[in-house]
Amino acid sequence: MAMPDIANSAQVQTEGTLDRVGMSNIELPLMVQTDNCAPQQVSASAELFVNLGDAKAKGIHMSRLYLQLDQLSTESELTLQTLTTLLEGFIESHHELSQQAFVKFSFDYHLRRKSLISEKRGWKAYPVVIIGQLINGQFNFELQVNVPYSSTCPCSAALARQLIQEEFAKKYNQQNSIDKEEVLNWLGSTQGIVATPHSQRSVVEVKVKLNKENQSFPVIELIDLIENTLKTPVQAAVKREDEQEFARLNGQNLMFCEDAARQLQYMLHPQTKFDDFWLRVNHYESLHAHDAVSITTKGIKDGYQA
Repeated sequence: MAMPDIANSAQVQTEGTLDRVGMSNIELPLMVQTDNCAPQQVSASAELFVNLGDAKAKGIHMSRLYLQLDQLSTESELTLQTLTTLLEGFIESHHELSQQAFVKFSFDYHLRRKSLISEKRGWKAYPVVIIGQLINGQFNFELQVNVPYSSTCPCSAALARQLIQEEFAKKYNQQNSIDKEEVLNWLGSTQGIVATPHSQRSVVEVKVKLNKENQSFPVIELIDLIENTLKTPVQAAVKREDEQEFARLNGQNLMFCEDAARQLQYMLHPQTKFDDFWLRVNHYESLHAHDAVSITTKGIKDGYQA
């Protein structure tokens, strides 16, 4: 006896088209190939959707979407080409119902990162989102990475310097001459550096729209661009010389959230691989109980909005 197929045989109670129908929070392992690197296994969360363009159809065939995703997970790797094929397969399997397909993968991408001076290495995990869309025959691919870094407040640094100057003047105000060795020792003491500026772990979220210049997902390339621009990426394995260099980099790259956003904006504008970008800078304040945030885009017509 044939089993009933409600999606194909039942009559809808209320007619209407739907923008997206599908599944979310699908947990699965994936082999992801990025840049020019060997594929890396990740634990991903996926969302799969097609539109329901037939107002009289009861529903879509969700199992058809899931099985194609499962085949990608078990038999292939996630690349720009396989993502293209996946989206095409969603439409082909719903040719009578759908003209649009959407897929989103979220995962942590692990990189071995070298320390600043000692060249010790350690793992860093970068949250990554890859989105693919096929709308009326047109493909659209987006990549988002979240990159942590350290930000030291320029205002706090100026206030700390003022206190150090005042402490220096108080200590040596009565002396006509100052011994260099004594000053060096004083500067190395707690009394000499009477105040330090506040800094905090910060995170920038950068989303870019990929164009045909990309042969693969430029995950590492985008992370490197961000870290090289901000100059104060958080570290993995460190020795004392690395921590000292990290302190120097923070002191020489003071930034408000506005500074970080503008630096990244300036860096991203001439990048030819990205048709558009959106970024959000989050400074998780150590002075305040709230966060400092800046958001900006490339500013093109019909592009990303803040």
